[in-house]
Amino acid sequence: MSKTVEDFALENLVVTMDADGITTVTLNRAAKRNALNAETVEELIEVFSSLPRMGARAVVLRAEGTHFCAGLDLVEHHQEDRRPEEFMHLCLRWHEAFNKMEYGGVPIIAALKGAVVGGGLELASSAHIRIADQSTYFALPEGQRGLFTGGGATIRVADLVGKARMIDMMLTGRIYAKEEAVQVGLAQYLVEDSEAKAYELARAAAQNPPLSNFAICSAISHMQNMSALDAAYAESVVAGIVNTQPASRGRLEAFANKTAARVKPGQE
Repeated sequence: MSKTVEDFALENLVVTMDADGITTVTLNRAAKRNALNAETVEELIEVFSSLPRMGARAVVLRAEGTHFCAGLDLVEHHQEDRRPEEFMHLCLRWHEAFNKMEYGGVPIIAALKGAVVGGGLELASSAHIRIADQSTYFALPEGQRGLFTGGGATIRVADLVGKARMIDMMLTGRIYAKEEAVQVGLAQYLVEDSEAKAYELARAAAQNPPLSNFAICSAISHMQNMSALDAAYAESVVAGIVNTQPASRGRLEAFANKTAARVKPGQE
């Protein structure tokens, strides 16, 4: 029997899916500003390992309360007093969770608000589209706290903003918000209501053939890890599969018959 959202036994996340496969994953630790403790990371692994096989067509990642995610649960980290190897293994679980998101093949749209800080930015950077509202701010305050990123910021955040900007953020505590955050690549949209926009984009993405979305939300990231020569070969293989899928036939016919919607300014 295939798994359903009702089968998840979760303490820190809430997962729902509608009849169209639009799935909502909610961070549910508002009292902790949705900081990520070890249990939440395990729940992220469970959820994002399962959703691609459960018929999810697109995911909206949102949070309860006024903040998206304040990063690593520093209170838990202090109380646990972990040894170096223990924290290394915890970081590897963060990487597992975020890799499941980035490479899972289901579009993930993050509806951001308030703090997107430290590990919260690492979480957001694992989504395929990030939407900020007017309250959203981004920071990597690890330097001021005597820490170093452990959940993939050196990979994903540096890819978004560049090495120099990331180093600046970590050394000085620099905060990005509003138009500047979009300009440097931390978010693709700045709107009044990030959740409403996230659902709008999720429903648009869900109209694409699932195989096309899988390639967009998986193959591109894989190809970025390859040499240019290997990426060109892999792209050709993926295009050969995706561009000849049965689901494309009707869409190509509509284009050939000039009945398909035209690409023009004003459309998103």
